Amino acid sequence: MSTRAPAIEARQLIKTYGGEVTALNGIDVVVERGSVFGLLGPNGAGKSTTVKILTTLARPDSGTATVAGHDVLAHPDRVRRAIGVVAQGSGADPVATGRENLRLQGRLYGLKGAALESRVDELLERFTLTDAARRPVKGYSGGMRRRLDVALGLVHRPEVLFLDEPTTGLDPEARSAMWDEIGRLAGEGGLTILLTTHYLEEADRLAERVAVVDRGRVVVEGTPDALKGELRGDAVHLELREAPGEAGRTLLTGALRAVPGVHEVLADGHRVSVRADDGAAAVPALLAALERAGVKVATATVARPSLDDVYLRYAGRRYSDAEDLVGAR
Repeated sequence: MSTRAPAIEARQLIKTYGGEVTALNGIDVVVERGSVFGLLGPNGAGKSTTVKILTTLARPDSGTATVAGHDVLAHPDRVRRAIGVVAQGSGADPVATGRENLRLQGRLYGLKGAALESRVDELLERFTLTDAARRPVKGYSGGMRRRLDVALGLVHRPEVLFLDEPTTGLDPEARSAMWDEIGRLAGEGGLTILLTTHYLEEADRLAERVAVVDRGRVVVEGTPDALKGELRGDAVHLELREAPGEAGRTLLTGALRAVPGVHEVLADGHRVSVRADDGAAAVPALLAALERAGVKVATATVARPSLDDVYLRYAGRRYSDAEDLVGAR
């Protein structure tokens, strides 16, 4: 492991709004230089607040953070010169052309003359925007705008690039293209990328390490493969015809845990998730156990461990349920 300081190091970040809403509840994040790190969690988990603090756009109530070796509170100007930021909303001027946006961004960082024009041409070509360079950004598609946003964040060749929900709102084709581009960026020597996302597949595909965030705290961290590998066997998901009461839930949980090869059982409303050594072989025994307990099953599915299962294990609820809760709020 390198002896150099991490590209990003945050310790015990706490942030509340209005004295009532806790956005961050002691988050720790360490990102090694030249790596892609994913903050994975549902909307409202605290990912964007973390990015705002790390990019000097917000101050924590307590805790410390350094980015590219600079303290975000003591030396915010140094941090800003060392980072590129692609926020959730587009930062481009919709009336200006793509080329004009890139030129302005370059000038803000001290580029000028031939060096500026060369960098603008390079980024337009890289992000396949050359043909649209003289068109106002308001006429760009969603995918084109997002590519321009990433180009804007790279104009000054930053040490650390923050991508905050970079593919939200994109159609599947544009999202896949953006994933490919982020993958290419990750291969560039020395560039560190911190990616926030609520897409499980995105984190699994792009991040070398992920921190799963829930309710303003990191509940588990590691490589996607290692986190999934900790979950022994297969995931068996059962959909019940009726949601049992508390006594019924206790009964069915006990019945399922008695099945040989079963390690974990989590019952929540109509749905039950079971971890088993061999999911396919366990299904008949699981169904028989539920039948003896008087519980009727509508569907049963078996799958290899996923980041959804990781979230379920460490956060104690399903990823989709957490998303739904935020939406309800």
